[in-house]
This record gives sequence, C-alpha cells and structure tokens, in this order.
Amino acid sequence: MLVIDDEQLIADTLAIILTDAGFEVRSVYSGEQAVELLQRFRPDILIADVIMFGMSGIEVAVIVRNRFPMCKVLLFSGQAATADLLQQSRAQGYEFEILAKPVHPTDLLAQLRGQQCSA
Repeated sequence: MLVIDDEQLIADTLAIILTDAGFEVRSVYSGEQAVELLQRFRPDILIADVIMFGMSGIEVAVIVRNRFPMCKVLLFSGQAATADLLQQSRAQGYEFEILAKPVHPTDLLAQLRGQQCSA
C-alpha cells in the first residue's frame, strides 16, 4: 500500500495505523515522490490526499491506474477544490472514491478491507 500526503504527520500517522492493522505500507510526501517510488514498488492500494503542492493526488491516481489497473485507489481531501479536480478526472474516464478529511481510522480501515485486492 502507498500513502501520499504533503502533510508529513498525516502520511506517517496513517502509515502507523495501517501497519498496526496488518498492511504493508510505504508513505511519501508528494506526488512526485510517489511516481519515483512506483519505479520499484507496486502498490495494491493507493491512498492519496487530493490537494498537494506539485502533483495532485488525482494526477498520481491516474498514473497508478494506468500502470497498475488492479490497484485500488482511495482519495481523501478536506478542500472544496476537490470537486473540480474529480470532475476533470471523470471527464477523462477515471472514477475514484473519495473520503472527507479528517477520516476516522475505523472508517478508513473498513473502507480498505472492502477494497483490498491482489495487484
């Protein structure tokens, strides 16, 4: 699993929670770092903040979906600009689930347990 958030504390906290729940997790702090990591790591699940400096979570999600079509994608955001970005991705043929930030760990784990797949 790959977790991306430009707020390092959030990415690291999610990684700890998910690791404690039995997932193998790597976390990065930008879309660019995520794309670089994809050269040597194939996630089965991507969790990404939508609004980040540089590449958005949606841009990373599109790259991941193109490279690894079986990878499940879960986005989260606390910002209103997310709706416009999601609409743009839908227009390009990509549909992603989104959770509102802050997401409670129990809700996140429930969502992930229903989404896990083999890559």
